[in-house]
Order: sequence, then structure tokens, then C-alpha cells
Amino acid sequence: MYKDEQEAQKRALERYEQVIAVNPERLCSGSDDFTMYLWPNKKEEVDGKKVAPKRMVGHQKTVNHVSFSPDGRYIASGSFDKSVKIWDSRDGKFIASLRGHVGEVYQVVWSSDSRMLLSCSKDSTIKLWDIKTKKMKMELPGHLDEVFTVDWSPSGDKAASGSKDKTLKM
Repeated sequence: MYKDEQEAQKRALERYEQVIAVNPERLCSGSDDFTMYLWPNKKEEVDGKKVAPKRMVGHQKTVNHVSFSPDGRYIASGSFDKSVKIWDSRDGKFIASLRGHVGEVYQVVWSSDSRMLLSCSKDSTIKLWDIKTKKMKMELPGHLDEVFTVDWSPSGDKAASGSKDKTLKM
């Protein structure tokens, strides 16, 4: 933990500057047409020409949520096709499919160290994924209905989720 808010902000700025030194800021959008686009930074050029957006395909239904890993290396996407996919954030290339949900995936969120990913689903579960092995590390059942949202605590040792069953769980 940090001794005060200024130290935390200073450390966050240092991490941000480290990431954009290697990977320029970009935007990734998901769509109802099952695709994603990786939008380059306005300054990105190759041979004097602006870089075009990279079209990313692989999902079989609507891409509901996309999220960059905190270290800037990966993009995770959650889809109504019941899958989570991992992509390279530099070039938009597909890396892996994480399968295990039996319902639509609503949200994907990264741990602060970018080593794990949480996904929540219509199937009433949250799944914890290990990015190194590309395997499910743990299933977190407990909700009685669809889980619409999930997030990590700032310390990274807990998660909170919200469900259609009108409960919040930690």
C-alpha cells in the first residue's frame, strides 16, 4: 500500500508512462457484428502513412465487453457466444479462447498484475482465468441468477460482483 494518495498517484503515473513508452495509447471497440477494431493512436504511422484500424474477428456472436490488461500487452473480450478471447494489443492477433461459461459473457476484468482475468456470465458464475496457462483457475458460483458485473478490489485479493438476483457478493 501507499502512504498517501499523492504517492499512489505518482506510482500510477509511472506505470502509465512505462506502458505507453512501449505500447502507444489505443482504443479497442467491440460490436454487434461479432467483430472488434483496434484503433491506432493518431500519431502512429508506417512509411509516412497513418496506420489503419485493425479488424479482429473470431467471435460468433456480439462482442459485449473488451478490456486492456494493465500492462498493456493484451486485450480480453467477452461475447454472447459464451467465450472469452485473448488478443495481442500491439497487432490485434488472436492468442487464445477461454471456454467454460455455458451462458453469455457480460464482462471481463484484469487483475492489477495482468496475470489473471475474471469473467462473469448469464450462467450465474464468475470464472477466474490464469493468463499464463490459458486455463480456468477457479469457478466462483454463489449467485442465483445472471452476474452482470464483476471487479477486483484495489489490493487485488478480493473481487465483488453484482447479479440479477439483487445481491452483491465479495
